[in-house]
Amino acid sequence: MRITRIRATPVNLPLEAPYLWSYGSLAGFSKTIVEIETSDGLIGLGEAPSPAAARLIETALAPRLIGRDPFDGQGAEEVCVPGWRGLGTDVDFGLVRAFASIDMALWDIRGKAWGQPVYKLLGGAHRTKIAFTDYFAFRERNGSLGGEATVEAIVDDCLRLKAEHGTTMFEGKFSDAPPAVSIRLLEALRQALGPEALLRIDSNKAYSLTEARRVASAIAPLDIRCWEDPVGSFEEMAALRRHCAIPFSVHTPDLRRAVALGVPDVMCTDICVHGGIGRTQRFIAACEAMGVDFWFYSGDSGITSAAYMHLAAATPHIREPSQSLFRRQPSDVINEGPFRPRHNCVEVPHGPGLGVTLAPDKLAYCHRHFVDNGAFDKFHDPARPGVLRRLPLV
Repeated sequence: MRITRIRATPVNLPLEAPYLWSYGSLAGFSKTIVEIETSDGLIGLGEAPSPAAARLIETALAPRLIGRDPFDGQGAEEVCVPGWRGLGTDVDFGLVRAFASIDMALWDIRGKAWGQPVYKLLGGAHRTKIAFTDYFAFRERNGSLGGEATVEAIVDDCLRLKAEHGTTMFEGKFSDAPPAVSIRLLEALRQALGPEALLRIDSNKAYSLTEARRVASAIAPLDIRCWEDPVGSFEEMAALRRHCAIPFSVHTPDLRRAVALGVPDVMCTDICVHGGIGRTQRFIAACEAMGVDFWFYSGDSGITSAAYMHLAAATPHIREPSQSLFRRQPSDVINEGPFRPRHNCVEVPHGPGLGVTLAPDKLAYCHRHFVDNGAFDKFHDPARPGVLRRLPLV
């Protein structure tokens, strides 16, 4: 069996309504969907975290991979990206992230060829029901959707998720400036959802160390499970730790610095930042050895989400729910998506490979959305169009 063709399609994955965060407003995510065809007719699916990856894949990676054995993942990596010691400031990390989508598709091909789900190739299932949080945030209105502009509206939305879907695990944006409204929101959520609800917050580095200390004192009684990126650096987190017992999480996968400083407590990353499924599995093992927790973040199509679930199924150390925006995503590129948690969980796909199938009509819709509208601007501030925010906000 040989690799015969690689397709890379940039897509937009719109949210049902834009949510507000520390940098402004976010209406969706822009990605690249990868299809690797083989001489035996198998097609492996992967996903890269930006539309810019499409050109990298087509011009830099595909020519090196056509004709290769799709089971030789290590060989594919060695012809596509340098070793980690060669990855310095002069190397485009976009290449690593682009290759991760190739690696994902090769795992999908192996599973399909051998009739096994990826989690079995990774060692077998420790669990088959994968836990995710549902997301809350202040949102702009989009037709009849969104528009949660008050504390009461968000509380009502979370109560609805609990009543309709059994959700008791929530994560949400906590980045208002000043933070009084966010504090009042957390107090209202804890009162409405009760002591058994899991509440995590994400400030996206909105606060100065001084302001974060004030916030920490205010939310200390609310049993917050984790606080993501409360401040701008690991060093500021280490200083904040002296005033705050809430665990911290980050997206920056600097495990050495985390161990040296004693913070953060959790690495929350995706597969692409590590360069593929195998590298992610090794990173999680290193986190386990160092006593650092791990979970996955959100904003991907069902392809990467399925890969997350296979890794979570096979990895006992992923003990906490990963993030999800599943409930906020009206469209996907797979027939099985968007996934919809029930009582906080989604069953890991049990079909061969990643266990998901590409939907040509859905892929075409998401690609057309990208062509017509361009990539989503993650740093759009509706209050000051054309001006980018600077952090900390307070």
